[in-house]
Amino acid sequence: MKFRLNQYPAAIAQAAHHVNELDLNIAEIRQHLARLEGNADLVVAFETALKNDNQRKARRFEVLQVNQEYAHAVDALNRASTEKANALAHLEHLRNEFSVAKLEARLSIAQQLAGLDSRELVGL
Repeated sequence: MKFRLNQYPAAIAQAAHHVNELDLNIAEIRQHLARLEGNADLVVAFETALKNDNQRKARRFEVLQVNQEYAHAVDALNRASTEKANALAHLEHLRNEFSVAKLEARLSIAQQLAGLDSRELVGL
């Protein structure tokens, strides 16, 4: 959608605000994932049958794999990251459209001024 020149700053600000909201959402999801991973670490820490780091890592992986909440959080993070990438692309598109609209306005002004100058030279 093409805006009038004076509408672009508000549209760009709104798009940037949307990107910031998505950043916050991603940070919240990552924090939730960290809590779930911490809980998995607690489970593994108290399993005395695990003899070395490789066994602990494998057990931690198993604990996280069976946790549906963890799977949903990972999916949410992937969706939010994709949405943020799309929002950034939209923001960049708006910025580029604004730049083009400004250049077109300048060109139009320059053409009008050039037309006035040439009419003055001819004596009109």
